Amino acid sequence: MTAVQEERTTDELKALAEQAGRDLEDASALEILRWAAGAFGGRFCVTSSMEDAVVAHLASRALPGVDVVFLDTGYHFEETIGTRDAVEAVMNVNVITLTPRQTVAEQDAEYGPRLHDRDPDLCCALRKVRPLEEGLRGYLAWATGLRREESPTRAGTPVVGWDEKRRKVKISPIARWTQDDVDAYVAEHGVLTNPLLTDGYASVGCAPCTRRVLEGEDARAGRWAGRGKTECGLHG
Repeated sequence: MTAVQEERTTDELKALAEQAGRDLEDASALEILRWAAGAFGGRFCVTSSMEDAVVAHLASRALPGVDVVFLDTGYHFEETIGTRDAVEAVMNVNVITLTPRQTVAEQDAEYGPRLHDRDPDLCCALRKVRPLEEGLRGYLAWATGLRREESPTRAGTPVVGWDEKRRKVKISPIARWTQDDVDAYVAEHGVLTNPLLTDGYASVGCAPCTRRVLEGEDARAGRWAGRGKTECGLHG
């Protein structure tokens, strides 16, 4: 497939995304990322929460030196920051760390302490959604690690789709993968994972809003537990 030209319109990008979603539904994750590399080149990036480095590793095989965007919210576990640093040290990627406009102390001064307890949606908007929107401006497409089996809200995730909010192509190359698929890839390739995944955490976010999961709970149950919130706003 030919590379996307700078003059492509938003409508053309949207049509490209929707067609690719149909064409690549049964493709492997690596094939999907090779398509993205060919279509967008340096205007394609991967976003990573540093829960694991599976998509970053896959993308580095399709596009060596690919930009891997990480949101440092100021609330991360030490293990998450350590995973980011390890990925940067050992993988053929370019890690870009985004930070919110305000430090945690500055946010506390304006909104009061522990905003994440009182208004987690606003906290996520300030510390995740807005920094990502600013950080993605130079890209035409971005890849995520979303998987359909993670939660009901992610069950319809396309492998390639259109991010209407950001007007970009959104790629989820492992959308069809199960946890067994993830574990097998990690084992085969020695991919870095967050140490918290072996300490009872099935999904790793900001420390104040993440707990270990209980037996029988889905992978996202430990995020914003008891708050009726399932997503931070980055994905809908």
